[in-house]
Amino acid sequence: MTATVPPKAPTFLGLPTAPRGVGHLRGDQSFPDAARGALRDGQLRANLGHATSTIRGKRAKVVDELPDWAQLREAGRALKTATMARLDDHLEELERQVTARGGVVHWARDANEANEIVTRLVQATGTSEVVKVKSMATQEIGLNEALEAAGLDVFETDLAELIVQLGEDKPSHILVPAIHKNRAEIREIFARTIPGVDPDLTDDPRQLAMAARTHLRERFLRARVAVSGANFAVAETGTLTVVESEGNGRMCLTLPETLITVMGIEKVVPTWRDLEVFLQLLPRSSTGERMNPYTSTWAGVTPGDGPQEFHLVLLDNGRTAVLADEVGREALHCIRCSACLNVCPVYERAGGHSYGSVYPGPIGAVLSPMLTGVEDNASLPFASSLCGACYDVCPVAIDIPSILVHLRAEHVEAQERPTAEAVAFRGLAKVMSHPRLWHLAQRASRLGRLIARGRPTLPNALPPPVSGWTRSRDLPTPPKETFVESWVREHGS
Repeated sequence: MTATVPPKAPTFLGLPTAPRGVGHLRGDQSFPDAARGALRDGQLRANLGHATSTIRGKRAKVVDELPDWAQLREAGRALKTATMARLDDHLEELERQVTARGGVVHWARDANEANEIVTRLVQATGTSEVVKVKSMATQEIGLNEALEAAGLDVFETDLAELIVQLGEDKPSHILVPAIHKNRAEIREIFARTIPGVDPDLTDDPRQLAMAARTHLRERFLRARVAVSGANFAVAETGTLTVVESEGNGRMCLTLPETLITVMGIEKVVPTWRDLEVFLQLLPRSSTGERMNPYTSTWAGVTPGDGPQEFHLVLLDNGRTAVLADEVGREALHCIRCSACLNVCPVYERAGGHSYGSVYPGPIGAVLSPMLTGVEDNASLPFASSLCGACYDVCPVAIDIPSILVHLRAEHVEAQERPTAEAVAFRGLAKVMSHPRLWHLAQRASRLGRLIARGRPTLPNALPPPVSGWTRSRDLPTPPKETFVESWVREHGS
């Protein structure tokens, strides 16, 4: 793809100069190291197993109701592909329409620019508090931390985000940020952090929700500035869309005087007809609902109704660099439904924090390395069994396994020195290309039967240097005889 830069378009849409992403995209440690601790946490695994299996069941039920789901999914894929091919044109049209309706559009190359823009806009209002709608884009750039560093108080209003914020924790799931917490843990957080909470608060879900509602209501009513993300933006009308299940988003989008929306540039759709497709795909794939309880749309400013000042921050943060990758650009099709996380056997066991990025799970294993450059998140493309379950459930048919393989190849090719694994596979290729060497290797492999001692697999902690490979893999015990030996025994030649 080659993206042209019209005269008035922001210069970062020129792919050769596109910046890589910054913010909370880079992990502090490799996935294997982080996952090792998570795998020892039995409570975490129980919480994740229960939650993901429940969401999977709900999704399967509502998807099965639609006889044309496959066609709807293909429509979503095709629309995303066509939109990315003309992304610069659609963004320009979005800017024109938002501006015509009284909004102000800002362009941010990376997280630092986006944070500076939002901080400046909030400070200009004279307020010291901000209420927020759940937003992956603002998590990506670390907006909360930037606002707090400027002396501003930031209040998350989504229930799960509130739990994470009060617990001084980090989100671990795209849709359900507090999926790693159970009701008892949430009750403890509320009892410890919410001023004036009922001392007799139990872990009953209704009581917990009411405690959060009471805590947030005061903040909704006094808020002068709100910050949101956007699920979609319709270019032809300048309309922004947020879908949610609790009503907190509706409160943030209507009550404050100023609304600031931070949106990744890939969230644009050309027309209202296109939005219709995605509003059928997203709720079924995310919350397992036929439609979201709250679907809020707005375009610019309406005198006397809702916020009287609207700002749209269009965020690149590595996205145009992803567009330059013919294989990987498909990752930008993601509509953040989280269906891939809920079916992934790796995510279910390791949890979202192991990925070290705001985007966990299969989509995070491709999106985060692509936004930052593979070497800044080199372990994530390997955090997968390549089982393909993520592709099967993706509502826009992103071929995540193929992108993972593509990124693995990029990482290997980027190494200045051959890795131990590369040397091992080169040796294996040489052995497999010479029949005599191959037969000798097969005979030598029988030593593994002595190590296994009758067990179906070899121990998963063999001595160095192979221990680095077998630490997380089971090796089948070699058979008593090879295929060739079996053939010769049965057929004589």
